[in-house]
Amino acid sequence: MNVLWYLIPISLALGGLGLGLFFWALKSGQYDDVAGAAERILDDEDQPL
Repeated sequence: MNVLWYLIPISLALGGLGLGLFFWALKSGQYDDVAGAAERILDDEDQPL
C-alpha cells in the first residue's frame, strides 16, 4: 500500500510530461498538414508523364 505514495506522483508527472509534449508539438506546427503526407506518398516524381 505504501508503494502508491510513489506510483501516484510518478504517474501524474509522466502524464503531465506527455501533455506538455503534446502541447509543444501543437505549438511547433507538427499537426498543421495532416493530409499532406498521405498525398505526398502517392505522388511519384520519378516517372515521366
